[in-house]
Amino acid sequence: MNNKNLRNVLSKFATGVTVVSTIDNDGKPVGMTANSFTSVSLDPPLVLWNIGINQPSYDAFSKAKGYSVNILSKDQKDICDLFSSSIDDKFNDIDYILSDNGFPIIQKSLAWFDCIKWNNYPGGDHQILVGEVKNFYANEKDPLIFWNGSLA
Repeated sequence: MNNKNLRNVLSKFATGVTVVSTIDNDGKPVGMTANSFTSVSLDPPLVLWNIGINQPSYDAFSKAKGYSVNILSKDQKDICDLFSSSIDDKFNDIDYILSDNGFPIIQKSLAWFDCIKWNNYPGGDHQILVGEVKNFYANEKDPLIFWNGSLA
């Protein structure tokens, strides 16, 4: 199977865009852009996302007690690009607060979820991280969408 062709076909499924964030062992905020976010259960309230095992922030997320999921609005493409980059201190110029559980919440996002770790599962070249939602918020902005390899 050709992975490039598979990736191209998978890109036909439109997704929202998130920045998932946590705090590393040194107390530093860590975040990355992800579009693998989905709901799992309402009772208990569970969501999941996936991280590549070769991602620089893999250890921070796999060892974290939880994370926040920030769903980006259409006017946050610059934040998407920043958190997709290899820049070290991505939170340097980002307006954020810490959730009740201590995870970075990006201000003016379309929505956010404050999650504690439920469980992690192996998923090929990725790790599947399931979190229990402890708090959430949404507004009425338009979402940032990823489709066919582009943002819209």
